[in-house]
Amino acid sequence: MRILIVKLSAIGDVVQALPALEAIKRTFPQSEIDWAVEEAASDILEGHPLIHALLVSRRKEWLRMLRRPSTFLRGLRGIIGFIGELRSRQYDIAVDLQGLLKSGVVIGLARAERKIGFAGTRELSHLFLNERLPAYDIEKHALERYLDVARYLGAVDPLPVCTLPIGQELTVMRERLRGIAAKGRKIVVLNPMARWKTKLWQEEKFAQLADRLVLERNAVVVLTGSPGDRAVTGRIRTMMRQQATDWAGETTLRELAALAALADLFITTDTGPMHLAAAAGGRVVALFGPTAPWRTGPYGPGHVVVRAGISCSPCFRRECDDGVRCMGEISVEDVMAQVHL
Repeated sequence: MRILIVKLSAIGDVVQALPALEAIKRTFPQSEIDWAVEEAASDILEGHPLIHALLVSRRKEWLRMLRRPSTFLRGLRGIIGFIGELRSRQYDIAVDLQGLLKSGVVIGLARAERKIGFAGTRELSHLFLNERLPAYDIEKHALERYLDVARYLGAVDPLPVCTLPIGQELTVMRERLRGIAAKGRKIVVLNPMARWKTKLWQEEKFAQLADRLVLERNAVVVLTGSPGDRAVTGRIRTMMRQQATDWAGETTLRELAALAALADLFITTDTGPMHLAAAAGGRVVALFGPTAPWRTGPYGPGHVVVRAGISCSPCFRRECDDGVRCMGEISVEDVMAQVHL
């Protein structure tokens, strides 16, 4: 049996879909499972023992190329090549875990007897399906929604656990951490960035939190983020009185997962690395404002969500006319109260 999973983005969503992969593989142990994913999240899945082939879409890059005459043909060749690779495979089942137009198009192009997903999805992506589950409860955690698809396929009591292929990264990260952390000191990761500006906590509060972690908990603080986040992490370090290590832009996604697994605590905004840290077995303290942790919070026991609890939260807005009070009213003391090292 050949199965295609379509979950293109984003990083956190792909991580939360991994338990569904494991449940489907346990249900069909002899199956070959391919996964269609966009480039930004592909590092998480590269080399995964349960994935037979990874179909990587560079959709954003291709669309940028199509806008420029000098790169138009290269972008067109990229799209045609991806479609050709997708169409070259005959699947028994194709599963849309995304529920958006971009995933619906991939499902529509795939050669599969059964095309499965939820009814009532956004952007009419369900029109590309020939088997539709009832529309999901939006208040249900995303990870559980993905497991519902596995249940539909016959999975019995699927477990909300997943495998991350980070064995090599764990070895490398242990060595890196030996270089910055004296024996006996706790390692706390601060991940201050998020895609929505309404999810951000003030930089000065991250700096104050980092100083208190060093002084009051004898912690080694590691700042993380993408290469584009180095300006922010640099400002946080400048505002600090104590020392911190800045690894923004210096870890792959799998290395970040290994760091979270080895650290004593991972403090973060609501963002993809939060889910990566939780999946890797790290202990997460997550700062939530405009979004709902019962829908997309760090999944599993031992994690803590810090919220200001104001009446308009969650609003799910990327812009705010009220000064983003839901994040601004989270104090450094609120977060320190959840730091148990």
